Amino acid sequence: MFVRTVYATGHPDRIEQTLDNLRTEALALLTGRPGYRGYGLFADRTLGKITMGSWWESAEAERDSDAALSERRRELLAPLGGTVTIDVWEVVATAPPGAAGPGAGFRLTRTDLDPTKVDEAAGIFRDRVLPVLEKEAAGFVTGAMLADRATGRLSVGAIFADQESFEASRGPTADARAQAVAALGGTLRSLEEFDVVLLDRPEHPGQ
Repeated sequence: MFVRTVYATGHPDRIEQTLDNLRTEALALLTGRPGYRGYGLFADRTLGKITMGSWWESAEAERDSDAALSERRRELLAPLGGTVTIDVWEVVATAPPGAAGPGAGFRLTRTDLDPTKVDEAAGIFRDRVLPVLEKEAAGFVTGAMLADRATGRLSVGAIFADQESFEASRGPTADARAQAVAALGGTLRSLEEFDVVLLDRPEHPGQ
């Protein structure tokens, strides 16, 4: 699978209007496209940041949807009045889809490493990190590792059902993150937290 992420920043006073626009239209626009496999919308209202990701069953489905929806996406994000960055990633490891809504938290980390180590990183996340989160982290909903194989960039996201479990996870995940980055010889580029605004990850065979 492939994920197209959008990272938008702007004036915090205008973020709610932009979120209202996305809540109203985004799912309707996406679910009608061939190959759609999910959508997440996340916000940092204090700083005026929005990130969202749409999931697609193939690179072709992602490209076709972007060609069809890019203009409307620009219009929906316009009220924020800031910057927009778009990336496309391959899904290299993922937990089963989960359900979460307002009150849930989303943690996003970005890491750079040697491109030849992407599969090794995916194996660590899939075989060591996710089983621990699923069994021992209260409130864990789902998580995924996305990769740009050409550059070695990784984007790792984890969702927790409520603020209590989200906050409690910070320490244990910090230790696991530090160990994984050191083992892979990578460089952590960013660590961010967002509120979950909307999450749609329907079950699909083979997902």
